[in-house]
Amino acid sequence: MVTILRSVAFNICFYLNTLVFLIIALPTFFLPYQAIVEVAKAWGRVNLVLLRVIAGVDFELRGREKIPPGAVIVAAKHQSAWETFALLHLFDSPTFIMKRELQWIPIFGWLTIKGRMVAVDRRAGSQALVQMAERARVELARGRQLIIFPEGTRRPVGAEPRYKYGVSYLYAAEGVPCLPVALNSGVFWPRRSILRRPGTVVVEILDPIPPGLDKEDFIRRLQDEIETATARLVAEGGARRAG
Repeated sequence: MVTILRSVAFNICFYLNTLVFLIIALPTFFLPYQAIVEVAKAWGRVNLVLLRVIAGVDFELRGREKIPPGAVIVAAKHQSAWETFALLHLFDSPTFIMKRELQWIPIFGWLTIKGRMVAVDRRAGSQALVQMAERARVELARGRQLIIFPEGTRRPVGAEPRYKYGVSYLYAAEGVPCLPVALNSGVFWPRRSILRRPGTVVVEILDPIPPGLDKEDFIRRLQDEIETATARLVAEGGARRAG
């Protein structure tokens, strides 16, 4: 019951905090795009504080020193909504690969356009990959960090991985390193649940994969490294909760 009450209290504060930051962000429409990026990073930091203080969910980062400077494709495991805000502050100028439909949301969507997020029209079929790569190239040329969830959507803890073609297409097209990211957020912020279970979410930055690999070799290496590390972190998170 305590966990449920703390979870509900956090969820209320999360949405109120989001509303406040949407208002704070309005003046950035008249500023360079990096201004909204900094506001988004601050929003993410405040959410992490609220999550720790109200719901008892802490955060640990491992491997920060492995983040290369400049342009990079960040391929992160996606288990919950947690990583959509918690990863922002780890990078200098992050931009997300996101569904185009999200940009239709009033204010929020407009701000993602201002922040130069890379939208994907999933109804465009194979042409969507071409359009995504063209937009990604523009942002990577600015030295930004392109965050993509290789499975395309949240996957429950322990579910069979389903890596999609988009990440390997980007890797081959853009010629920049890919940074694999493993995490165990789903143990504490389960997919499609209001519960926020006390514990410590661990994010582990893995060794960058240099450009130039064959697509098949790349996706095989990416999936193996992320899934192996994620399984270890999930087991560690479960053991901590049980202890």
